[in-house]
Amino acid sequence: MLPWNTTTTVDEFILLGLTNNQNIQVLLFFVFLICYIISMTGNILIIWISSVHPRLSTPMYFFLRNLSFLDIWYTSSIIPNMLKNFLSVKKSISFIGCFTQMFIHLSLGGAECYLLLSMAYDRYVAICNPLHYTKSMHPAQCIQMAILSWVGGLTNSIFQTIYTLQLPFCGPNVINHFICEEPILLELACRDTSLNKTIIFICAIAVTVVPFFLILITYIYIISSILKISTSRGRKKAFSTCASHVLVVILFYGTIFSMYLRPGPIHVANQDKMATLFYSVITPMLNPLIYTFRNRDVKEAFKETTRKILSQ
Repeated sequence: MLPWNTTTTVDEFILLGLTNNQNIQVLLFFVFLICYIISMTGNILIIWISSVHPRLSTPMYFFLRNLSFLDIWYTSSIIPNMLKNFLSVKKSISFIGCFTQMFIHLSLGGAECYLLLSMAYDRYVAICNPLHYTKSMHPAQCIQMAILSWVGGLTNSIFQTIYTLQLPFCGPNVINHFICEEPILLELACRDTSLNKTIIFICAIAVTVVPFFLILITYIYIISSILKISTSRGRKKAFSTCASHVLVVILFYGTIFSMYLRPGPIHVANQDKMATLFYSVITPMLNPLIYTFRNRDVKEAFKETTRKILSQ
């Protein structure tokens, strides 16, 4: 089947999904369809409003546009196939389709980890070194940080996908999950996967743990600087600029850690599904809502732009 892996005989995988109850599957179809519409609409609106309104032409919204663009493709790599399977008798995905989904999922997940770090650095400079903000976060620097985030996620995905593709898949093809995720795929391989699990752990350290702790250190400095602000109004304003980002970081990293850095070799199916569902579907849907409802600039920019359009 594969020119470099002649021992693989599996042509497709069967995804068991979230449940085998047909009535619940129909209900879940409409639930996740609504989630997908909300996610797409919210992220497209953020990209649009932050691109056309002058008030939002700042580094923070440049990174937010990148995050929204990423979340659009992140959910699109998962939900459409989920929706199809909810209404299908045979819930299958081709071998190539499975690894393509895994590759995209790993790429975008890794890129999001690094983008959240870039956004934390932006807040650090804005609050801890405001006089140097324009010089430090100039457009070329922001573009470079965004490119490095995307390249970091892509590199991680290429590395892990290549090593997983070299494994022989010659028997079981039933995945007790709703997507093709690497830790679950390893359980179906017809060979010892200790090396692959070690690679996953090392990559998880580089892609999730290191950025998370850098974000944590960044916010220690940020909170220290905020507490030094003399006025309560100034402290409140500084905290409000970071609150949305902190909430997104907690939601995203918390569930990823439970999936990729869980101690022991055994994966619990329902826990895995819920963790993946949260960081791959729920968090991308919540991101635009968190940044919109908690951000006065975005709400005012949206109202002003809407009024201009309606008045024309």
